[in-house]
Amino acid sequence: MSANKSTRFFHLHLVSDATGETLHAVAKAAAVQYAEYSAIEHIHSLVRNQSRMDRVLAEITETPGMVLFTLVNDELRHLLERHCLEMQIPCLSVLDPVLAMLASFLNATSKPQIGGQHVLDAEYFGRIEALNFTMLHDDGQHAHDIDLADVILVGISRTSKTPTSIYLANRGIKTANVPLVPDLPLPEKLTSAEGPLVVGLVATPERVAQIRRNRLLSLKEDHETDYINKTVIAAELNFARRLCQKHGWPLIDVTRRSIEETAAAVLNLYHKSKHAGYSGDGR
Repeated sequence: MSANKSTRFFHLHLVSDATGETLHAVAKAAAVQYAEYSAIEHIHSLVRNQSRMDRVLAEITETPGMVLFTLVNDELRHLLERHCLEMQIPCLSVLDPVLAMLASFLNATSKPQIGGQHVLDAEYFGRIEALNFTMLHDDGQHAHDIDLADVILVGISRTSKTPTSIYLANRGIKTANVPLVPDLPLPEKLTSAEGPLVVGLVATPERVAQIRRNRLLSLKEDHETDYINKTVIAAELNFARRLCQKHGWPLIDVTRRSIEETAAAVLNLYHKSKHAGYSGDGR
C-alpha cells in the first residue's frame, strides 16, 4: 500500500494458531480509523508449537510493535504475553474484550471515520482485479506477463495450485500458477521476473497419486497410465524440488495442509519478502 510523506509507520504483529483470517479482518477494520498511520504487518499464522513461537518472538524482538493474537494454547499465550511485557510493548488477545463484553452485556460506541467505507470499497475492487488476473493466468496461461503477478505458484499437476491461487486472489494477491512438467521448457518470464514471489508446492507421491486417481474417476478416464504411477510422480516431484532449489524458490509441502493453511503459509512468505526492503525505525 502506498503512503504519502506524512504517513507514520508502525509494526503490527498478528499471531494466530490458525490461518489468521480473524486477526487480519480485525486489524483492517481498526486501521481504517487512523488514516495517517500505516501498519507494517507481520503475519505469523499456524503458531502451534514452541519452536514456531520462538521464531515469532525473535521477529518481535527485531521489529518491536503492537501485537494482536488469537491463541488457544495457554502455554504459548503466556510465552507471548510475558515476552511483550518484558519488552514493554502492547499485546492483546482480540477475542477477550468481545467475550467480556458479551458476558456483561455492555453497549459500545464506535468512532467511524468519514469516507472510511471508500477505502474498503477500493480494497474490494482490488480483490476483484486480483481474481481476474488469477483466473486469466491459471495453469500457465498468458505466461508473457506473469511478471506482473504478486505471487507465482509452481508445482506438478494436482498440488493445489489453482485453489490456492484463487484463495490468495480473494485476499487481493494477484497470483499466477505454472505447471512443472519434466522435459518441457519453463516460461521465460518465470525465471527472469524480479517482482513476483515464486513459491513451489509439493506433496508426497501417495497424496498426489490419490488426487490424480480421483480426478480420473470423475472424468471416467483410463486408470492404467503413468499419470498415477507413484514412481513417475516421485520423479516429477524430485524435478520440481531441484528446480526450486536451483532458483532459490521456497517450497511448501501441501500434503497435510488445507487450502487455507497453504495460502496462509504463502502469505507469510509474501509479507516477509514485501517488507524485506523496508527501511526506517517503524516504531
